[in-house]
Amino acid sequence: MSSTRQPAATDAGPDRAPAGVAVLGVDIGTSSSKGVLVAPDGRILARAQRDHGVDRPRPGHVEMDGRVWWREFVELCRELATGVPVGAVGVSGMGPCTLLADAAGEPLRPAILYGVDTRAQSQIAELTRRYGAEAILERAGSALTSQAVGPKLRWLAEHEPDTVAAARRLFMPSSYLVWRLTGEYLLDHHSASQAVPLYDTRGHAWWAPAWRDLAAGIEPPALRWSDEIAGAVTAEAARVTGLPAGIPVITGTIDAWAEAVSVDAHQPGDLLLMYGTTMFLIDTLDAGAPPLTAPPLWGTVGVYRGSRNLAGGMATSGAITGWLRELVGGDFGTLTAAAEASGPGANGLLMLPYFAGERTPVDDPRARGTLTGLTLSHTAGDLYRAALEATAFGVRHNIEAFTAAGARIDRVVAVGGGTRGGLWSQLVSDVTGLAQQVHTHTIGASYGSAYLAARAIGDASIRAWNPVAGTVTPRAELRADYDELYRLYLELAAGTAPVAHALADRTTRRLDAPPTRGVATPATGGLATPATGGRGDPATGGPDERGARDPRPPG
Repeated sequence: MSSTRQPAATDAGPDRAPAGVAVLGVDIGTSSSKGVLVAPDGRILARAQRDHGVDRPRPGHVEMDGRVWWREFVELCRELATGVPVGAVGVSGMGPCTLLADAAGEPLRPAILYGVDTRAQSQIAELTRRYGAEAILERAGSALTSQAVGPKLRWLAEHEPDTVAAARRLFMPSSYLVWRLTGEYLLDHHSASQAVPLYDTRGHAWWAPAWRDLAAGIEPPALRWSDEIAGAVTAEAARVTGLPAGIPVITGTIDAWAEAVSVDAHQPGDLLLMYGTTMFLIDTLDAGAPPLTAPPLWGTVGVYRGSRNLAGGMATSGAITGWLRELVGGDFGTLTAAAEASGPGANGLLMLPYFAGERTPVDDPRARGTLTGLTLSHTAGDLYRAALEATAFGVRHNIEAFTAAGARIDRVVAVGGGTRGGLWSQLVSDVTGLAQQVHTHTIGASYGSAYLAARAIGDASIRAWNPVAGTVTPRAELRADYDELYRLYLELAAGTAPVAHALADRTTRRLDAPPTRGVATPATGGLATPATGGRGDPATGGPDERGARDPRPPG
């Protein structure tokens, strides 16, 4: 785990905070936890980060110890807020996650992460048959996919019944932080709307039959809107974090929606592109319009009361570039320069970005990453260019699904680490033909959470806090090239799917086969030990594969 502290560009730090009360925003992401201290006028006073990995105990299983969320939150508070008059706290986190805890809020097992965890495929099929696909879609706004919480609860009931029997609380990162800070057990409406099929998007309430069926014994959390005050920092939380006791804590939400708040991308027709470990897309629908359902895209309620969204997400984006950087060596700046020199089409390389299956619009956990066109003359820059172009093609595939579903796209706003440096976002504009606005502050969810906190204690305008800094425009001279490459991308996806599925199934069969005793392991030369815990816990013998750290490239 690494720690970084970054002063704002103005070099103002906590010791130079202006008159007034600062707000703190913290986001728990897939590869790091980030905190930002913000002045009443929106200036960033200080930033800090804690990097972490995820556990991948077997293919399709992606988990994280929920206790890490609180530990890193405390560290960020101690680093950023000591000696500073903090007036409110905002929180957000990756999601939808599934963290089961006992009545005291103590986690019973690692959290199962969002759609990158694809373990519950048989439960998705079984529950879809049980409830009916149309009934689920009508009530929940989304079909059952790897993003849904309900099938993962069913998987836990089938594979870890003792854990489920002991569970009394269901948390996501933001709600777990709220619990530890305030003692309030609640969840925001948006996060709840991604806990398919437990939430009724029409009535903005838990759907009792599904809750009884899938979460019996677990108390449903109270529901609040993301910008509502959840509670106040308790004396115990103040002692641990250094925050003032009694200050308000915002309910918060899932990170991508806090990112949208951070760049004012919540007007009808706004499409947010969140460049991170995964790529997220959120389109805001017309106010008062009926829910838009278009599986496998996700129909959700929004952050603010009365708002609705259509959303999608790629399973990997920055995770691929981080993996590639570790594989070939070098830094992001060097690789970006080499990719720029490679040119459109990466000198004949074409990649499918399905390195962890794919979420939308493919909805295929058995999809696999593919790289075709390799020759002995290809360079690391060509590989990096192919990876960036692959994510751009994936974005275009999603956008075409959005527009086919009837979503209106009037403005595209980019946010996240991938907007730094320019090449990645430039390629997305080139491939999609759409301009992207980039705001002054692109740090994302932690800043959006800080803004929601500021609204709770005074007047704040995100347009004043974070104005548009520039626009990435598509290069018209590349459009024909990228149209042709995109057609080849779709053909490659369709043509390689049978082989990808066969390889995925073969891996699953090998993992599920009884262990062979006495087989020497290449790593140690000793006897292979069958895994008994299956959660990446060394104490149980489960294998543990750590996720790549800080996988988002600057370009």
